[in-house]
Amino acid sequence: MPKIKEEKSTSSVEKITECPECGSRHLAQDYERGELVCEDCGLVIDSQYIDEGPEWQAFDKIQEDNRARTGAPMTEMIHDKGLSTGIDPSDRDSYGRSISSKKRAQVYRLRKWQRRIRVSDASERNLAYALTELDRMASVIGLPKNIRKTGAVVYRKAVEKNLIRGRSINSVVAASLYAACRISNVPRTLDEIAEATSYDRKEIGRTYRFLSRELVLKLKPTKPQEYLTRFCSELKLEGRVKKRAKDIIDEAEEKELISGKGPTGLAAAAIYIASIKGGQRRTQTQVADVAAVTEVTVRNRYKELVEKLEIDVEV
Repeated sequence: MPKIKEEKSTSSVEKITECPECGSRHLAQDYERGELVCEDCGLVIDSQYIDEGPEWQAFDKIQEDNRARTGAPMTEMIHDKGLSTGIDPSDRDSYGRSISSKKRAQVYRLRKWQRRIRVSDASERNLAYALTELDRMASVIGLPKNIRKTGAVVYRKAVEKNLIRGRSINSVVAASLYAACRISNVPRTLDEIAEATSYDRKEIGRTYRFLSRELVLKLKPTKPQEYLTRFCSELKLEGRVKKRAKDIIDEAEEKELISGKGPTGLAAAAIYIASIKGGQRRTQTQVADVAAVTEVTVRNRYKELVEKLEIDVEV
């Protein structure tokens, strides 16, 4: 009897990243038909796509929590990455019934010891404190979750290489958070980071340079263009004003006028010029407050840009 060779599909959503026909990376997954389709040319790349999601449906958060058979995902924001066991504080049994007072006292003691053994030694205690402090600083500044996770990863790498010894935890946490902002292209100044902690910006900057050198982060200097969106949003300026400010900075960059200048001061001066030219004038004081620089800095950068780029501004 001849052997029948089973056809084995080697195609997978994780392996296929582009269309074999047109080379497009715009791929769509049709869960109803089990197909992987190219959005540009319409080619059906895979017709045996397996849905790896749950087989149950949930129509609200309560149903989703009750029917889920897995715990929370791993996270870098907890010292043990969320892998330790937690005892439910509801004081109910598996049937949802309230337990007796004697059992409740036993569960209370178990819960207390469980919290204690989660932090076994001084290094874990320091890591738990550092990650809590990092989350607090990020909340004060208003940074999203991805920045916090990146900052936690940077801090963990510093701990693994024993770079914390001889330095305060708070300064390393602040430097890690600033490095995370630079890595994720979310511009925040050292002054903004320093406001969320009790340390001076010079100390944070010194620690950041040390971490950057030892961890080989290879971060490029920030550009004035990166601050335009946030500054214009806080000043309630329209998109055309932001575009004009970007054009001014791009022209200044072509003429090599931004070298050695602070990016926030240049961004503030460009926005000040663009607001006047765009009919939405903002004062130097307003622009300086948003950019966290002095009025003198805005005035000096403004004069340099107007003179070097020959911009006609009506005062």
